[in-house]
Amino acid sequence: MTKIFTDYQERWLTGIGLLALVGFIGWIDSFFVMWTFLGFIYIFAFYEAMKLFSLTAPSMYVWALVLWIVAYFYPNPDDLFFFMAVIFASSLAYFHNFDKRLLLPFLYPVSGILFFLILYEDFGIVAMFWLLVTVALTDIGAFFTGKAIGRTKFSDTSPNKTLEGVFGGVVVATIAGSFAGLYVVDWGVAFIVSLATSVSSVFGDLFESYLKREAGVKDSGDLLPGHGGILDRIDGYLFGAVIMVIALRSLL
Repeated sequence: MTKIFTDYQERWLTGIGLLALVGFIGWIDSFFVMWTFLGFIYIFAFYEAMKLFSLTAPSMYVWALVLWIVAYFYPNPDDLFFFMAVIFASSLAYFHNFDKRLLLPFLYPVSGILFFLILYEDFGIVAMFWLLVTVALTDIGAFFTGKAIGRTKFSDTSPNKTLEGVFGGVVVATIAGSFAGLYVVDWGVAFIVSLATSVSSVFGDLFESYLKREAGVKDSGDLLPGHGGILDRIDGYLFGAVIMVIALRSLL
């Protein structure tokens, strides 16, 4: 067990630092501060996604920034992706040679980060904590379970993941997430939402692994020591936030 911590010391230290920062943001519990904090994540994630998709269009950063500013004032940020989709489809129809791939960064990671903001707006800081607990413990539980008993490969996309590890992570996260969710909903809903969020976060992580394999890179960036880029750290949350919001809306 000690070897796991020493071998991944840089990763653990960065993770603790990030957790402290997120905890401080949560303690402040201000929409403007949350929007600003998520905005930094949003811009770096957008930059990394542009690289993963092999896109070089500086004007896209302007669109991304405008979209995030609008999200501060607009009451339903999840609508904004469809707004961008209409603009891009109109541009494609009008200009003919418009690069269809330019919509991809707005699908991933922009739409997922917009759902972070929705979760905070609609369900409060406690729901953000619930998301953090569920996704983080899915990852941590899978890591330790996989190290201990992992034998069966989960997917060719991510050869280091094991079926046993994924199952262990989902079980741990669902149980812990259900308790965290009790501050927002009752036990039955908390269990269903936690399970759905945990499973989706596994595939969020897997999807980013797919993108990196397609791009031929190990990490999406190098901003976070021991973790890689922003997308390497938030990949599970990008799927998890979407599913948590949808599940809560459908069950409440």
